[in-house]
Amino acid sequence: QVQLVESGGGLVQPGGSLRLSCTASGNIFSINAMGWYRQAPGQQRELVAKITSGGSTNYAGSVKGRVTISRDNAKNTVYLQMSSLKPEDTAVYYCNADITRSSGFRYYTNDYWGRGTQVTVSS
Repeated sequence: QVQLVESGGGLVQPGGSLRLSCTASGNIFSINAMGWYRQAPGQQRELVAKITSGGSTNYAGSVKGRVTISRDNAKNTVYLQMSSLKPEDTAVYYCNADITRSSGFRYYTNDYWGRGTQVTVSS
């Protein structure tokens, strides 16, 4: 099976920085797009940033210029560097990845989610 495990969340003051990491493990043949989503209390889950296997990125308008997504394909890891954090960035941040796994001579592509990591921006 495949697992995504996030780390790096925590409490930070407004204007501060955090780096989130997410590592995929398991029976992985290839990882396609990877991304970060967030969900604040009472809100729907929303895209924060996404990166393709080739390195193309896209960002939500609310975080553009403050957030950088990157990935290390050798480590099956995606990062989210966040700076100039605001209280409205407070949410649970979820890692997402489109992963192809192999089973014998067959290949299966599915969407996987991590369990989430809490980011709280407060003074």
